[in-house]
Amino acid sequence: MVIEVTSSNHVFAGHGICDASSDAADAAADRALVGIQRDEALSLLASASYGRVVFTRDALPAIRPVNHLVDGGVVVVRTQLVSRVTDKVRSDPDVVVAYEADDIDPASQMGWSVVVTGIARPITDPERIARYEKLLRAWPDRDVEVIGIEPTIVTGVRLVGVPDQEPAAGRRSSIEGSNLSARS
Repeated sequence: MVIEVTSSNHVFAGHGICDASSDAADAAADRALVGIQRDEALSLLASASYGRVVFTRDALPAIRPVNHLVDGGVVVVRTQLVSRVTDKVRSDPDVVVAYEADDIDPASQMGWSVVVTGIARPITDPERIARYEKLLRAWPDRDVEVIGIEPTIVTGVRLVGVPDQEPAAGRRSSIEGSNLSARS
């Protein structure tokens, strides 16, 4: 299935080749992606308590789950001092990372997803570090570093239900009249 994603308020339905009798095809037919604007995307991101930071490790993509908060438009995460994320940020002051969080209902498969791409830098101000350490609990609760991700690109989508629509009469008759159905 090919889905186009944008940060504007356009609706994109999934299109592709699939077995029309399958549950997956039926489920995909009643959902659509709706692009959301930057401010709403950051607000949704702020409402989630954890997400996934994406970075490169040995020239390959790597992903780590972390807690976060959004403060003044910056995504703030805490991660272990010995983690690959922290090593990468320390070794390259302008390392680009992506951060993703979502809230998608497993039953209805509806909800939202936000991806932030930007520069990750260690936060060094002792007052800010102390504040973030109180607000964010690191996953393994030991030596951690606070990292800020300054969003350059923010994209978000909502996966929403679409109303049932009857196929056009011409389309129905062309499907019924085709040789695709098995007749005895």
